[in-house]
Amino acid sequence: MTDLSRRELMKILSAAALAPVTGAELHLPAIDVAGPGFRIRTITAGMNLRGAADVQGLEPTLRFLKQAKRMATDAGYEVQTIRVATQPFLEEAGPRARADALSGLQALDRAVVDEGALLSIGPVLAPDGDDPAFGTWAAELARTTRNISFSVRVASPDHSASPRGVTAAGEAMAAIARSTPGGIGNFRFAAAANVPAGTPFFPVAYHKGSDAVAVGIESPPLLAAAFAGANTLADAKQRLAASLESRLGPVERLVRDAARRDERGYLGIDVSPAPGKDASIGGAIEALTGVPFGSASTLAGCAAITDVLKSVKLKTCGYSGLMLPVLEDPVLAQRASEGRFTVRDLLLYSSVCGTGLDVVPLQGDLGADQLAALIADVAALSTKLRKPLSARLFPVPGRKVGEVARFSDPYLTDCVVLKAE
Repeated sequence: MTDLSRRELMKILSAAALAPVTGAELHLPAIDVAGPGFRIRTITAGMNLRGAADVQGLEPTLRFLKQAKRMATDAGYEVQTIRVATQPFLEEAGPRARADALSGLQALDRAVVDEGALLSIGPVLAPDGDDPAFGTWAAELARTTRNISFSVRVASPDHSASPRGVTAAGEAMAAIARSTPGGIGNFRFAAAANVPAGTPFFPVAYHKGSDAVAVGIESPPLLAAAFAGANTLADAKQRLAASLESRLGPVERLVRDAARRDERGYLGIDVSPAPGKDASIGGAIEALTGVPFGSASTLAGCAAITDVLKSVKLKTCGYSGLMLPVLEDPVLAQRASEGRFTVRDLLLYSSVCGTGLDVVPLQGDLGADQLAALIADVAALSTKLRKPLSARLFPVPGRKVGEVARFSDPYLTDCVVLKAE
């Protein structure tokens, strides 16, 4: 994109430079950008378990994570979560072995809950796997655990798109929605397309190789602060790159040092600016474009931010792209309620940014085939563009398109239910 003034850019894209955002205004508390300006969303340690019954195998990794969190907290950073990602030890398992593993997985879940940690066991079905009972198994795992995340590969560099994986993921999401209150279990399950090992963000995280650690951040206020007062698009991008590199550099050194002490590899920082209830990526994008999210220029804003995230001079990992999780972001939820974007728009934005379709609220009576159709589009986009994407769809039982879905979960915000098409 050429170096246009913000006024010229917004004029071309049918908006006014630095215009106040119209529509319902949101007044959100914000992270103090005078301090670190971001939170560490997760320190995620990767490790290999001997199997679902290997509760003791978690202990050294949990000790490391507690030490790393203490180091980060002592240095002035807020660490929201510590997480463990394992190798996908169930991906090649047959239906019987997968069923037999449930009791062990429940024990693993109790262990991480007791330690205040989260656990991702990665993909649990082979891309060409055929298990008619998979949806039922996935729903039972989601229903009987609290802190375990898992996924199904629907596209990979070796297998391209996986029709069987797409079908299984759709069946699992439909079953999980029916089996957990408000469909909340789908917060911990996703269809993963070309997602690499070492991604720190859940529910798609999984591990490969020797013990390692990665970091994920929550940083939309850094973006908004970088864009404030910028006069050109190039200036906004330069300010953001400088801010990310200067603020995250010390985190990189701190976690790298912790990894070296524990003789584990350092994978990097996933610089995706994960949002929270007081740290909106929708608001940050609006700070750049000057218009409500979903208006013309939103795609250009997403692309500009992604350009910076892909070019920062830090060791990065995972998505390192733009996340648009509708139910985790009050501005995105508000703009959805105003009818400013659709599920198809979110797919379009995914072509230039990061995650795919993330915690998108959908009508509760969607069939597995309808969910699979959306997942297939995400898999096709990922395969065509050779980039990591995922689908974490959220059918809300008892809710129809246009009705408001309400959640008691502290990480989710109320939002209107979107049409799946």
